[in-house]
Amino acid sequence: MTVSTLSLSSCYDLDRYPDNQLSSGTFFQTEAHAKQAMMAVYSQMQSDYVFGLSFSFDGLGGISFGYDPYSLQPFQIGTVAVNNGYVANFWTYTYEGIARANNVIQNIGGADMTDQLKAQYIGEAKFMRAVYYFHLLNLYGGVPIYDETTIIAEEFTQMLKPRNSEEEVRNFIIADLDAAATSLPASWDAANAGRATSGAATALKGKVLLFGKKYAEASQCFNSVITSGKYGLYSDYAGLFLPGGDESSEMIFAIQNLGGVGQDIGMPMAFYMGTRSTFGSCWNNVMAATTFVDSYEWADGRPFDWDEIIPGYNESTDVKADVWYSEPNFAKTEVEEYTPYRDQLLEMYSNRDPRMAASIILPYTTYNGWSQNAVKTFEYVIFKGMGIPTTGSSLISVNQTHEAYLWRKFVPEGNMNGALNNRADTPINFPLIRYADVLLMQAECLNELGDQAGAVALINQVRNRAGMPGINSGPSYLAANSKEEVFSRIRHERRVELACEGHSYNDMKRWNLLETLNNKKEFYITGSKSLYTRSVTDRDYHWPIPSGEIDKNPDLTQNPGWQ
Repeated sequence: MTVSTLSLSSCYDLDRYPDNQLSSGTFFQTEAHAKQAMMAVYSQMQSDYVFGLSFSFDGLGGISFGYDPYSLQPFQIGTVAVNNGYVANFWTYTYEGIARANNVIQNIGGADMTDQLKAQYIGEAKFMRAVYYFHLLNLYGGVPIYDETTIIAEEFTQMLKPRNSEEEVRNFIIADLDAAATSLPASWDAANAGRATSGAATALKGKVLLFGKKYAEASQCFNSVITSGKYGLYSDYAGLFLPGGDESSEMIFAIQNLGGVGQDIGMPMAFYMGTRSTFGSCWNNVMAATTFVDSYEWADGRPFDWDEIIPGYNESTDVKADVWYSEPNFAKTEVEEYTPYRDQLLEMYSNRDPRMAASIILPYTTYNGWSQNAVKTFEYVIFKGMGIPTTGSSLISVNQTHEAYLWRKFVPEGNMNGALNNRADTPINFPLIRYADVLLMQAECLNELGDQAGAVALINQVRNRAGMPGINSGPSYLAANSKEEVFSRIRHERRVELACEGHSYNDMKRWNLLETLNNKKEFYITGSKSLYTRSVTDRDYHWPIPSGEIDKNPDLTQNPGWQ
């Protein structure tokens, strides 16, 4: 196992602290020291190899796709090996977060603080340790448990434990969350916004129990969160992923991302989800899957079907080409002739689930990007051969000219009024648990426990916020009464509500549906060709244990199907 000692190279709040050579024993003297160490525990979440690329994980759940390791494409097409760098780094960097949490728990006793405050810091560190172990559990299955009894400086060469079982890891996580829930505050003041709360610990415990199929116990946790009065749905779905909404009471626990000169402490949403027309000229490595965008319902709740508006569309690539392609001028800076279907497409978008337009840059819609050091409004136009529009173009420049749906959700506009200084550090808080997620997880629990009506009521809260009609509100296409029908609604709602937040991979795994993605071709919007064909087998329910870890620790066993 590879774990480093604590380094305070970055912080979770506005303060920056210099690295130093003090030992843990001499460092923890005041509450200020304790807070510095605790912020280092939080900051590890932003690493690309922990939660920094969470938006890419929807590629493993069929919602998105992409063209290189940043999109986790090798995992989607089955080319990952046990010595893959991402496999190793996710293991190493997540255990680093655990080591930082253990460091706080081990040394907080020496700080000049009240016992109550020490207990609060220990609970906070245990919450974060639970977050990291849950991440490892979902990726690798059972992993070795190293708690605060492990002194890295003394035991580094002897840290060779075998894997604990999945159930042992889950129970360890739950014990940490129980401790956190009893010692953490229900809320923090504005200066400490984003730190873990008792409600976050209870919500995460419910999620851990749900993933373990302990529905009754999970339901109790979710019910506690729902009835607490601390959380609610933000009124504007699109605004939830912009400054302001990202700090609302819907965010039960979110990674705090900062931006601006001297405050580049964020996640690379712009870098890997934006386009060449986004601030910093970005790469759109991660794009929305065509089949996913087609799954957004009509605004009245009917299933969407292309043939309903353009007969023959579903079967003919020639029809698709006629629908989507426009003619640019020679320099590809403007449109010479739009597709005759442009107005029809725009009208169709306006009559779909509003979350589609809030989440996706749809062809022939606009986006406020960045060009020549100023905000500029671009239009997304598809034309044969695409090509990179030249400087001064009013057309969105798509990296590698992919004819795909582009993400709008989490992608910054302009330079966010000066808040965006670096394309790798988008200053939009990224939710790990939000209230809509809790409502849908509770709906899933109730459905499993036989309360279909209760489940539907919770689903409808989420749908109504989005402006969508409720399930069982009249027309037959909105009916859902059996367990199977309600589950289908939960599955759909989690996809469109939580898109780009990285949940779909774990959802598909725990529902035992991951292999339904096998042999799925990821076609472009135009249907002209597919970028790749997915390869998914039962081995993909867990990532391989990194070969380098097994080389160092022969007591580690490999996951089935990997060698």
